[in-house]
Amino acid sequence: MITDSRWADLLRTRARDPEAVGRAYAERRVRADPFQGETLFLVAADHPARGALGVGGDPLAMANRRQLLDRLLTALADPAVDGVLGSPDIIEELLLLDGLHDRVVIGSMNRGGLAGADWEIDDRFTGYDAQSIVDNRLDGGKMLLRLVDEDPGTIPTLESSARAVSELAGHGLMAMVEPLPYARDEQDKLVLRQDTLSLARAVTVASALGTTSAHTWLKLPAVRDLAVLDATTLPILLLGGAPSGDPDKDLETWGPPLRHPAVRGLVVGRTLLYPPDGDVATAVGKAAQLLKEIPA
Repeated sequence: MITDSRWADLLRTRARDPEAVGRAYAERRVRADPFQGETLFLVAADHPARGALGVGGDPLAMANRRQLLDRLLTALADPAVDGVLGSPDIIEELLLLDGLHDRVVIGSMNRGGLAGADWEIDDRFTGYDAQSIVDNRLDGGKMLLRLVDEDPGTIPTLESSARAVSELAGHGLMAMVEPLPYARDEQDKLVLRQDTLSLARAVTVASALGTTSAHTWLKLPAVRDLAVLDATTLPILLLGGAPSGDPDKDLETWGPPLRHPAVRGLVVGRTLLYPPDGDVATAVGKAAQLLKEIPA
């Protein structure tokens, strides 16, 4: 979808007309009701901002920015896709490519916990803040909250996330919180804890962040035990997670939790943007069909 001419125009604009970014934010057609439907379907593209570039066996899959933007535009071309979750650079590139009119746009806020870094759990806010989300007329902000009881880096991330939830709510904007319980294995690598108790505990901690939960949504894994989803009344979006290499198997995993009454849709990135066969449009279409099959 991005021709050589269009790509050259983007690079030229980046170099010669930085004020074009501000104009693009201001000129974006914003949905009157961003959450107008029964479900919400977003594509996620904030992984590169924390240095997570690999997909499957390719450690540089998301490093090619032209290919990433092309895949995002392909996904956004499907009318079932409501919008995008991304870091400022990617959101601004999509704006400059005229790809975000009438779309839901969620800004990624904390990306400082670089993948594999010693300080990964101390996930500082290095992307959008609440005021920039307001000023740029975005629809909300997303924060990653990895909980590791043995790592004091959890504490500043908890505090900063609570502050962000309060600030976004003060402007009537969605705070999308992604609470994930982790532990370190024998090699000191972070491993997601997938037992019911750990996941439910993370849900309750995230639900209580900030001075109000009125505008908080949760972004959660497609859990096997649906009792985890009973731990909150907040609206839930399922995350795609790391691709298994079998898109049909991933879709099957999403099915049962999508039918839980608290679940309102999907936020999926690499699984749909980098399917094994490279056919982004078909992968997105299959996920969209899955959402359509959910009872109202």
